Amino acid sequence: MYFITTTCYRWIPLFEITNFYDEIYKWFDILNGRGHQVTGYVIMPNHLHALVYVGTDCQEINRTMANAKRFMAYEIISRLKNSGKTALLGRLRDGVTDSDAGKRKLHQVFQHSFDCRPCYGRNFFEQKLNYIHRNPCKGKWRLADPYYEYPHSSARYYVTGVHADYPVYDYRLLSDFRVSRRGP
Repeated sequence: MYFITTTCYRWIPLFEITNFYDEIYKWFDILNGRGHQVTGYVIMPNHLHALVYVGTDCQEINRTMANAKRFMAYEIISRLKNSGKTALLGRLRDGVTDSDAGKRKLHQVFQHSFDCRPCYGRNFFEQKLNYIHRNPCKGKWRLADPYYEYPHSSARYYVTGVHADYPVYDYRLLSDFRVSRRGP
């Protein structure tokens, strides 16, 4: 089981600006199609947390995430262009390093790295699940009240048994809640 976080460049709320939630759900479908299970998530305006049960080689999650970020970035840029967000596109263009520009990268959509941490046991997993589910109501965020009404989260399912915008695989149904001692 892995706790994955990816963040938009400079915490810009690109998911919200581009109404990108549908594309993240498509990525969840790709994960599920590769034998992984999305067991918890929250999509915030500028970052994403997901708890993913990796059914195969844990190294695959790194490749899958790198590809997902690349293709999501293309779609975010396309949506920004289509909506005429030229100032924001310029800001993302300015974020490209010289090294990345040499590789023909045009926009910096995500922070350079992402977190992918193994969950060593149910207690740690449940702590992370609790954290992400309450994320829409912490700090500056006031996206829902109560927290489980936020539509881009698995909280509703774990509180009421009814899925929100994306159905998750209930981690309690995993007979072999495995954790890897080797990280990705």
